Amino acid sequence: MSKQKQAQLRKSVAPYASSNTKLSIIQLINSIVPFFLLWFLAYQSLTISTWLSLLFSIVAAGFVVRIFIIFHDCTHMSFLKNSKANRVVGTITGIITHFAFEKWKRNHAIHHATSSNLDKRGTGDVWVMTVDEYAEASFWGRLAYRLYRNPFVLFGLGPIYLFFIENRINRKGAKQKERLNTYLINASIAVIYALLIWAIGWQAFLIIQLPILMIAGSAGIWLFYVQHQFEDSYFENEDEWDYVKAAVDGSSYYKLPKVLEWITGSIGYHHVHHLAPRVPNYNLERAHESTPPLHQATTITLASSLASIRFRLYDQASRSFISFKDFKALERNKKTTLRMKASRPSFQEK
Repeated sequence: MSKQKQAQLRKSVAPYASSNTKLSIIQLINSIVPFFLLWFLAYQSLTISTWLSLLFSIVAAGFVVRIFIIFHDCTHMSFLKNSKANRVVGTITGIITHFAFEKWKRNHAIHHATSSNLDKRGTGDVWVMTVDEYAEASFWGRLAYRLYRNPFVLFGLGPIYLFFIENRINRKGAKQKERLNTYLINASIAVIYALLIWAIGWQAFLIIQLPILMIAGSAGIWLFYVQHQFEDSYFENEDEWDYVKAAVDGSSYYKLPKVLEWITGSIGYHHVHHLAPRVPNYNLERAHESTPPLHQATTITLASSLASIRFRLYDQASRSFISFKDFKALERNKKTTLRMKASRPSFQEK
């Protein structure tokens, strides 16, 4: 894609990079109010059945994902027109979703600026190793990576680490505004937890809250993972990396059923979001539909996205993700080739 076409593509989605106060308020109401109602119903239903309570918690977890998308838009300053309003709403939704607003705002901005750049990995992204890096890694380096990429660790333990450790600690060198925002959100969560435990007891609280956090966290990590970890995703070194290609070729269009698309705040249009982060979630679909070149983005469905579980390493030679099993096959082929070369008589021997 030429620079001219790239500029035209970004220009095409620019009209959608504007918030609508009415739509934003409606979204706040139809996301936060149902979440609190479902939490209350989960508690009330404990007297009837723990399984019924779990059902309400599962649905409530979906609304946590939706509230997170609002939080996410606020970090891009795209949800509301006023930057202060975005910070206030972002902090409140950060309390609900257990994310530190200012900290995540910074990290996520770095993610957008470096997504698919092999020379600038490590902030706000899922750990990806290339085939060559994995081949050269030590035993302990490989073990750490294999554990990290294990689905149980990534989607099971991942939410626990994210909610209760990563999001609760300020990064080294964080500025005062960022540190104070993290402290405010941490203190608010602690007070809310204490009040709820005092009011309903710790057993009831855990039965309701833990499933909500685990399901919402796993779903959130899955969405983030699958929208960048598809077979022919785009990754390049700094000298070849391109922002627009990283957005359109390095982010997928996750085509979800309409109910799930609504719950996830249309974040499935991830290619649009990476191309133009200031487009609020409720404009992503329209931006996609009205821009034909964006229709060429890799489209994945619920069924096809399951294949991404086996994608572990990025192979720069084939420009695609491969599994650990594929890596072993590559290593065997490489060793066989080396043995064959070594067994051939040299020119001097002839």
